[in-house]
Amino acid sequence: MKLTRRGFLKFSGVTALVNAVGLSLEKVKAYAATTKIRSAKTTTTICPYCSVGCSIVVHTRNGKVVNTEGDPDSPLNRGSLCSKGMSLYQITHNNPNRLKKPLYRAPKSTQWEEKSWDWVLHRLAQNIKKSREESFKETNDKGQVVNRTEGIASVGSAALDNEECFVYQKFLRALGLVYIEHQARI
Repeated sequence: MKLTRRGFLKFSGVTALVNAVGLSLEKVKAYAATTKIRSAKTTTTICPYCSVGCSIVVHTRNGKVVNTEGDPDSPLNRGSLCSKGMSLYQITHNNPNRLKKPLYRAPKSTQWEEKSWDWVLHRLAQNIKKSREESFKETNDKGQVVNRTEGIASVGSAALDNEECFVYQKFLRALGLVYIEHQARI
C-alpha cells in the first residue's frame, strides 16, 4: 500500500478525532433505557388539525398524556406527522408550558395582564356587537335585502372537528358574516 501525504493527513486526523472524542471500538453491553411510555396506556386517535386524518398514538399514565407520536400502522401517515401533528402534546392540559389563564394587553401597552374568563368573554361580546352594528347592511346597492355585516371576518380554526365547524359556521352566519374561511392547511 502506497501512503500519500494527503492520505497520511486524513488518517492522522480521523485517528486524533476518535481519540479526542473518546470513541472506542470495543464491544459493549447495551441496556434498554427506561422510557416515559413504560407502563403507559396506549390509545390511537386522529390528529385534530386537518382533514388528512393522520393516526396518532397517545400514551397516558394516571389520566395524563405523557407522549404523542405518529402511528406506524396507519396507512395514511405511516408513523410520520407534520409540524402541527408533532406539536400535539402542547395542547394537552398537563403541559407545564400551556397558558391556563387569559392574558390581555391593552392598546399601546407593553405589559400583559391576567384577566378572568368572564371579563374576556364580555369584552369579546362587546367588540363583536360594536363591529356588527357599525358595519351591518340590511340592503345592498340594488335595494335587495341582504342582512349582512362586512366589518367582521373569520379565519376559523384547524383544531375543530366537523361538528364544531358546523356549529361555528351556523354562529357566524347568524351574525351575518359573509367573509368566512378555514385554515386547515395553513
